[in-house]
Amino acid sequence: MTQLDVRPRAGDTAPGAAPADGGVRGKGLGGNSVGLMGSAVIGVSTVAPVYCLTSTLGSTAGEVGVQMPAVFLAGFLPMLLVAFAYRELNKAVPDCGTSFTWTVKAFGPRVGWMCGWGLVIATIIVLSNLAGVATSYFWLLAGEITGSESIAALDDSKPVHILTCLALIAVATAISYRGMTATKGVQYALVGLQLVVLAVFVAMAVQKAGSGEFASSLDFSWSWLNPFAVQSFAAFTAGLSLSIFMFWGWDACLTANEETVGSEKTPGRAALIAMVVLVGSYLATGVAAQMAVGSGDSGLGLANPETSDNVFAALAGPVMGPGLGILLFVAVLASAAASLQTTFIPVARTVLAMSSYEALPASYARVHPRFRTPGRATVMAGVATGVFYTVMTLVSEHVLVDTIYALGLMICFYYALTAFACAWYFRADLTRSFRDLAFKGLFPVVGGLLLTAVFGKTLYDMWDPAYGSGSAVLGVGSVFVIGVGLLLLGVVLMLVMQRRSPAFFRGEILTKETPALVVED
Repeated sequence: MTQLDVRPRAGDTAPGAAPADGGVRGKGLGGNSVGLMGSAVIGVSTVAPVYCLTSTLGSTAGEVGVQMPAVFLAGFLPMLLVAFAYRELNKAVPDCGTSFTWTVKAFGPRVGWMCGWGLVIATIIVLSNLAGVATSYFWLLAGEITGSESIAALDDSKPVHILTCLALIAVATAISYRGMTATKGVQYALVGLQLVVLAVFVAMAVQKAGSGEFASSLDFSWSWLNPFAVQSFAAFTAGLSLSIFMFWGWDACLTANEETVGSEKTPGRAALIAMVVLVGSYLATGVAAQMAVGSGDSGLGLANPETSDNVFAALAGPVMGPGLGILLFVAVLASAAASLQTTFIPVARTVLAMSSYEALPASYARVHPRFRTPGRATVMAGVATGVFYTVMTLVSEHVLVDTIYALGLMICFYYALTAFACAWYFRADLTRSFRDLAFKGLFPVVGGLLLTAVFGKTLYDMWDPAYGSGSAVLGVGSVFVIGVGLLLLGVVLMLVMQRRSPAFFRGEILTKETPALVVED
């Protein structure tokens, strides 16, 4: 399709933007497409709460036992503190480049470029994983509906699995390509379905716990919410890393800020709403599941290694019965499919912003003339996801698993940089009032430090070949090689772009002194 080039040129001023000689630029995206509720729904959807729960409830219980709810709260804390940083930065600079744009304005072009790279590569990894999960649950659900084990077993065929996965990626790319209005309509239905099914599961799990039907059922205890009761620091940090992953993606509301009604305030409020919905869902589900079946490593226990990577598949029938149990399979599929579609939002808009400021090739700065979306960037993200997943699946399942484990490193990297960017960008404001000190300085710095600590501990643990799939390269854990290797790949690409676009890296395109874009409600 025809693309519309809306990149500001020398001497031009984009609609609603500061001058192009270093200002924050308008991108030509469709404004006022999403309100507060739609933005919050996109944030929840990107996180994929049902998928996160089924894949991490068991692993977290295996690390910290009955303190699983406490670890959920502990993982929520740094994310909440970083969310305040996003909110304050968005008020001042409502730009779809978010972490990239803000860290450039705080720390300069090179740090900003690497922050943007961290977001992009993390999102590509997540997209490929979500596509794989959606594919597996598609065939699992088809087998449940038809009662045919042979249909469910089609997922074990690599050609069938890959082709189905590519088809789902193509559909998700097409929906994202058509704009925020199409995205919003699909997400209301899928997110609503997830939350309703979770509520039904929680209610039935609590009822089962009270009936004493399962021998491993536990009575609720407030001690489950005490993070200091975790047996070891190593177990706590391992559980915390899983918990942080469960909250990743809420910032998608912020990357849609130029398309949101009230772009200066609405995305920040939506992010906080999404965070509250997520932590509430996680706590309620974790507590209810633990009450029903316990956190043991046998039978229906959450930490059973045979079922811990897909808890809902094991609990659907026993907790909800064969009739309603199938709803959990539908909810996991809906969760993965919904997140697959909305996760295109941050990567496409970050690439659009980086291209608009000449940090990436100019072709990605074009938007579709009708849908007002970053069409080429969206298609690029879809193609990259499909190629990445296909290659990783054909090369080695272990490599694919280790790549997903390396994701935590990328998440902590760019979230922490954004948090520190907030405190530095607003450093002159910190003495004006207690509110400025807390929300622009103290909260972001504490959140950034916590994520930096997790980054360092994860980096240390990754060196051990036992981390992840257990594979190694020259005695070094494959997860470490992949995680550090992807960051170094970013450095190489940045050096290439520095030769192609010296003006951006000299700080002439997007500067620290540039006034923020003023968007009228």
